[in-house]
Amino acid sequence: MRELKVVGLDIDGKRIICESDDPHEKFILRADDRLRAAIRGEKSAVSQSQPDAEVPSVLRPKEIQARIRAGASIEQVAEAAGVDISRVERFAHPVLLERSRAAELATAAHPVLADGPSVLTLLETVTTALIARGLDPDSTNWDAWRNEDGRWTVQLSWQAGRSDNVAHFRFTPGAHGGTVTAFDDAAAELIDPDFARPPLRPVAPVAQLDFEAAPPVAPAEPEPPQQEQPKPARARKAKGKPAVPAWEDVLLGVRSSGQR
Repeated sequence: MRELKVVGLDIDGKRIICESDDPHEKFILRADDRLRAAIRGEKSAVSQSQPDAEVPSVLRPKEIQARIRAGASIEQVAEAAGVDISRVERFAHPVLLERSRAAELATAAHPVLADGPSVLTLLETVTTALIARGLDPDSTNWDAWRNEDGRWTVQLSWQAGRSDNVAHFRFTPGAHGGTVTAFDDAAAELIDPDFARPPLRPVAPVAQLDFEAAPPVAPAEPEPPQQEQPKPARARKAKGKPAVPAWEDVLLGVRSSGQR
């Protein structure tokens, strides 16, 4: 049986670092209830098995940073390791800065087209493509992570209407800013210099309609003045004419007024 000696505590303060006769060979001993009972000399507690007790997995700082560098978020690593987010944040911060710097360098690289690297940078090309599609280039987000082969994958995300879109590029650092190649169809369409073809997820302007306001009524054309119709002439009242005496009255000598 090999003998170990205590060297110190791990960075989280919950595990004990031990080593054997070889100083290059390290061991980690978890400070659980059984170890505390053994230190106090409680044999019954040491011999008691705890098969139902689940010990959360604790990742080492290098493992945390490796997962963050590969594209995982702080919340994903904390959930997978079963630890608090605050523990992961302590080791993730420098790696997140590294990822942000890689994405920034990739925007200054030159897209590789069919006839060779473009004169414009990736940022200039993407900005031109988004403006041609009626989108706001300032509302984009850039991110990057390192693959298992050591190369960087750069992600561009933007919103068109109500849909979220992403495009991925492969970034290769080098002279004059390096180069980037399209990794998916969305990335290939963004760096395509032919902006005259149908755009990627276009956004058509929506007319603002006011359904409450009544539509304007065109002013009525003025009617032509009506000519005054001549008033019908009033029938003149005929003046009374002297009555013509009857023939009998003439013979009898009777006047028109009825006097004789």
